Amino acid sequence: MKLYAGIDLHSNNIFLSILNEEEKEVFCKQISLNTDLIINTLLPFKSDLQGVVVESTFNWYWLADTLQTHGYQVYLAHPAANQQYDGYKHTNDKTDARWLARLLQLGILRTGYIYPKEQRGLRELLRKRMRLVQLQTTIVLGLQALIMRYEGNKISAHKIKTMKEEDVNKHIKDPNIVFLFKQKLIILKSFLTQIHVIEQETLKQLKQLSGFKELKQIPGIGDVISGLIILESGDIKRFKSAGNYCSYCRCVSSERKSNGKKKGENNRKNGNHYLCWAFIEGANFAIRYNEDIKKYYQRKMKRSNKIIAIKTIAAKLSKACFFVLRDGVEFDMKIFNR
Repeated sequence: MKLYAGIDLHSNNIFLSILNEEEKEVFCKQISLNTDLIINTLLPFKSDLQGVVVESTFNWYWLADTLQTHGYQVYLAHPAANQQYDGYKHTNDKTDARWLARLLQLGILRTGYIYPKEQRGLRELLRKRMRLVQLQTTIVLGLQALIMRYEGNKISAHKIKTMKEEDVNKHIKDPNIVFLFKQKLIILKSFLTQIHVIEQETLKQLKQLSGFKELKQIPGIGDVISGLIILESGDIKRFKSAGNYCSYCRCVSSERKSNGKKKGENNRKNGNHYLCWAFIEGANFAIRYNEDIKKYYQRKMKRSNKIIAIKTIAAKLSKACFFVLRDGVEFDMKIFNR
């Protein structure tokens, strides 16, 4: 008899529901987060289980890894693609777990990508570096605004990053603002140090990734962005086309039309925001250092606006990266300019 399991995962327990082919529940129980207990509970049903559906919550890594290690077929339920059954008057953990198993039994379960655990740690480091860069930018902009507000002077970001504490008095007179500026400067220096340390640690491993050198041939794509693109993309063959990959990178517009008129927007946040950041950063670097892309950006900006122009280049970069990673081809500027 074929069996199908659904797991509603929480921070301190799981609810396990197992259905048979006739949709009858053969087992249901709340279990604490203990790997041995979970595996021992599933063991009597292992030979008949066609798969175990795990709810995609913030803490699914360990559970999916444990189940896969013990030989179970694991499916990660896509939270946005699977709609909850709305026929229930009362819902709870039991109905949620049962519904996941039911979707698997019907063959209509929409699944998410289970990222290989071997590279998750390296990906996490680059994500943390990205967050530190964003926080660093926030502090720099705040310090620039502070000087502009109290002294009416504009100072470059580079000058702020390289500024020493003893030099602060040269730019600000108010002693309280000087103190505030120095405290923020200490935090900024700490972020810069941590960013550098993470880059040094990850670069040794990034150079070994397949496609790393090829991506660096693309304008605007450097060491860190190249590694981030590879690690966030995962298996590039899971994307059917360059358009699908571009959409996953949030580099396409989102709109809902009816009778030729725009009626609103769909889910703009559907996709990977880390890749979106990477390609926007790459687009800005490409505009700054590549003359052909800079000219294209200027032409596009005249016809639309700055945001659309940058997003257009980001979309082109994402498609270029897709073909480089999938087909192993070299970057061709002539194709990019089409």
